[in-house]
Amino acid sequence: MSRGILFVLSGPSGVGKGTVRAELFSRANHKLVYSVSATTRIARKGEVEGVDYFFKTQEEFEKMIANRALIEYAQFVGNYYGTPLDYVEKMLDEGQDVILEIEVQGATQVKRLLPEAVFIFLAPPSLKELRRRLVGRGTEDTEVISGRINTAIRELFLMSEYDYTVINDTVEQAADKIIAIIKAEHLRTKYIESTIRERIMEELV
Repeated sequence: MSRGILFVLSGPSGVGKGTVRAELFSRANHKLVYSVSATTRIARKGEVEGVDYFFKTQEEFEKMIANRALIEYAQFVGNYYGTPLDYVEKMLDEGQDVILEIEVQGATQVKRLLPEAVFIFLAPPSLKELRRRLVGRGTEDTEVISGRINTAIRELFLMSEYDYTVINDTVEQAADKIIAIIKAEHLRTKYIESTIRERIMEELV
């Protein structure tokens, strides 16, 4: 059984990572597993423990850091975010493709530890649209939103570090492009070479 592929979906806060990820998982016959992140931020309305995030206290999160139980972690706008290691490795070993949805700072750490992962940068159509989406969430004040916009500007200059860039103009189109990326990655020689060789050897016997 081939090992699964880790797809890292990342981009500025407010770009729509969660919405695009939900669209991917709503598609029929998808074969993706979502890697749930841990965070110390307060749950937003409608978010579910263990589905959207593992919500931790700062003390709990720092214990995970000390125990090296995270693939990556970052502090963003005063809160910790991180990816539990055991769950991701288990799914990949079982041949499952895993979607990891994280902030840009965290993606940089994942690339150092797991360079074989596929990195997808989700970009906004414009800064004006990004601000509109952040305001539309209605969860943060003007000062925090301005901080997120300034951070987004810096993060946009890091997209060259990613394998692919997808503009989130509409959720449906962004999801279509990511599905195309997933299909293309599975056609890489390193993933199918052994299968073809086994078939050839069976015919030669």
